[in-house]
Amino acid sequence: MTVREVAQQAYRESLPVLALSAVGGLFAGVVLGGMDAELEQVAGLLVLVPALLATRGNVYGSLGARLGSALHQGLVDPTFSTDDERVNAAVAAALANGVMVSVIAAFLAVALLGALGRPSASLSTLVAIALLAGLISGILLTIAVVSVVFVGYRRGLNPDTLAGPVVTTTGDVVGIATLLVATRIVLALGGG
Repeated sequence: MTVREVAQQAYRESLPVLALSAVGGLFAGVVLGGMDAELEQVAGLLVLVPALLATRGNVYGSLGARLGSALHQGLVDPTFSTDDERVNAAVAAALANGVMVSVIAAFLAVALLGALGRPSASLSTLVAIALLAGLISGILLTIAVVSVVFVGYRRGLNPDTLAGPVVTTTGDVVGIATLLVATRIVLALGGG
């Protein structure tokens, strides 16, 4: 293939996904804009938003990259099987890292807000929200990443081209939606 053909193929594969990324990002912004009541009730929640969204992209982007590399090297098959130890280990590591970093972000948010003399919800409230959002979004993002990488690979698409934009967009949409759901659940249970 010539450089031009490689570039054309990359654009054909990535432009539709990037367009969906833009739409998904706007949708996540609309959801965040509709969280006024939750943001007012839980002081410090807004501080968690960028941290949680960034970690979704980092953790599950790494999962997509690991799976893509394993597919290219022939180490895993693009099938949905619970018997594949490599895929299971990658998924377990991503879920554990995603939940752990969510909880750490809540601790850091409370510490930072306290150091700056800013109001903050209780540590238990922010940790509960981050933990629940991290767990729910982790499960949903794992399903999305594995599906996109495996299905894309089986259809002849480069998983490396797909994983980044899909993880970023899905991470933003799912991250904001699960943060909203987690906040409402924690508030309904008496947190805040």
